Amino acid sequence: MRPRHAENHFVGRAGWLRAAVLGANDGILSTASLIVGVAAANADRSAVLLAGIAGLVAGAMSMAAGEYVSVSSQADTERADLARETAELAADPAFEHEELAQIYEERGLDPALASEVARQLMAKNALETHARDELGITEITTARPVQAALASAASFAIGAALPLATVLVAPAGSLPVAVSGASLVFLAVLGVAGAKAGGADARKAAIRVTFWGALAMAATAAIGVLSGQVV
Repeated sequence: MRPRHAENHFVGRAGWLRAAVLGANDGILSTASLIVGVAAANADRSAVLLAGIAGLVAGAMSMAAGEYVSVSSQADTERADLARETAELAADPAFEHEELAQIYEERGLDPALASEVARQLMAKNALETHARDELGITEITTARPVQAALASAASFAIGAALPLATVLVAPAGSLPVAVSGASLVFLAVLGVAGAKAGGADARKAAIRVTFWGALAMAATAAIGVLSGQVV
C-alpha cells in the first residue's frame, strides 16, 4: 500500500478560525465604536477608558456565552441525530445499507459498486459511515462548544485591547480620529490575517472589514457629537 502524502487543508481550521476572527473583529469594532462615540461627546480620557474597559469585559463575556449556547445547540442536534441513526442501524441494517448505497449512486457510482462500497464501509464502522455520508457529521465539523466559547472570548478581549491602547497614547483632543484611524488599520490587518489563515482572498477580506468598520464608527461618532451638543 502506498504511503499517504501529507496535505494541508484549510477547512480543518474552519471551526476555531471562524470563532477567533469573529471575536477579534467584534472586539476591535464594538470597542472602538463605543470609544469613538463617548469621545465625540467631549468626555475626558478617564471616562473614555472606563467605557472601553466596560465594553471589553461585557463583550468578551457576551461572545463566550453566545458561542457556547449556539454551538451547544448544534452539538445537541448532532447527538440526537447520531442516537437516532444508531437505533435505525440496530433495527433495520438492510434498509440502512440500501440508503447508503443510494447516496453513493447519486454521487456517481454504478449500483453494484455503490452497494459493495456501502457494505465494506458499514462493516468497518457503520455509524461513522452514516454520520459522515448521510448526516454530514465529521471530525472537522463536529461542534465544540467550550473551544468556540474560549476562542471567541479570548480573541474579543485581544481585539478590544487594541483601541483601548490607542486611547492611552493618542492626544486627548484627537481621540475620535486617532482611535478610528488606528482601528481601521487593526481591522484591515485582521482581515488579511484571517484570509491568509483560511486560504481566502486577503484583499477582499481587508476591504470588507474596513468598510463596515468605518460605517459603524461613523454612526457612533455622529451620535456622540449630537449627544455632546445636547449636553
